[in-house]
Amino acid sequence: MTGTPAKLGTRRSTMATTQSQGIADTITERTGQEIELELVTSFGDVSRAHLTQLGGTGVFVNALRDELMSGRIDFAVHSLKDLPTTPAEGLVLTAIPERDDPRDALCARDGLKFADLPAGAKIGTGSPRRVAQLAALRPDLVYVPIRGNAETRLGKVTSGEVDAVVLAYAGLGRVGRRDDVTDVFEPEQMLPAPGQGALAVECLAERESNDLSYLSAVEHPATRVEVVAERVVLAELEAGCAAPVGSYAEYADGRLRLRAAVVATNGSEAVRREKTIDIASPTDLEAATGLGRDLARQMIAEGADRIVAEAFAERGGV
Repeated sequence: MTGTPAKLGTRRSTMATTQSQGIADTITERTGQEIELELVTSFGDVSRAHLTQLGGTGVFVNALRDELMSGRIDFAVHSLKDLPTTPAEGLVLTAIPERDDPRDALCARDGLKFADLPAGAKIGTGSPRRVAQLAALRPDLVYVPIRGNAETRLGKVTSGEVDAVVLAYAGLGRVGRRDDVTDVFEPEQMLPAPGQGALAVECLAERESNDLSYLSAVEHPATRVEVVAERVVLAELEAGCAAPVGSYAEYADGRLRLRAAVVATNGSEAVRREKTIDIASPTDLEAATGLGRDLARQMIAEGADRIVAEAFAERGGV
């Protein structure tokens, strides 16, 4: 495929441009389509407010979606965990590439592991989900809200402002900072955000099967069926990406396993559930949707929606 290079919209951060360039290179390798990056500044990138104050959902994606709707870019690459669960009118997630490692990682001073941090140690994270699950494990630590890119957050450990930070393991790998990791949280300890480690390729629905059909070259069905189940949990709980909700699905050998947790901000209360179903194919998104809905409704019956609402109220209704 030749002709005018396609325009891929991406946020300006090192992490965003690195992961977008990776998708661009893969598409070019598999289809021959040339692609150039178009850098876009989102409201979440320029605001100095904490993510919970910004409302979380959509703050990193709306500017890219505006560029898509205007036709200034052909498609966009998002971190899937940043995307609202409600579909955007006129747009479609045309491809979900294979997911990277979904786990959370600790980067601590002096190479310390989570269990070895002294009581009262300061842990920096801007995620209520991480704070809630970490507080359930170590209520003796102090959790400090921080913002900024990975390099900025890691710098707060170096400067001594905090003793450790918690970041997505996949993101640290994308910016070449996995050597800073001192501990990794398994899903049994801390469930990741829905869609964590995965990317999403979005374009105008009217162009998906026409001049942008080459985007399907990076679709990974197993990843899509997993993240669909995870995101349905979030949607059913009517919670945004800044809510204390973790969910993680794994597809293997014809089975789809889904685990989810809603944890009070201080870690004092939690609703945790899991369910596994047989699934004929990773393209069976209806089954994945049903799994996510069933699990979420079980959790709601046990008070998960109340915990989400209380966390929302604690943030001042943001």
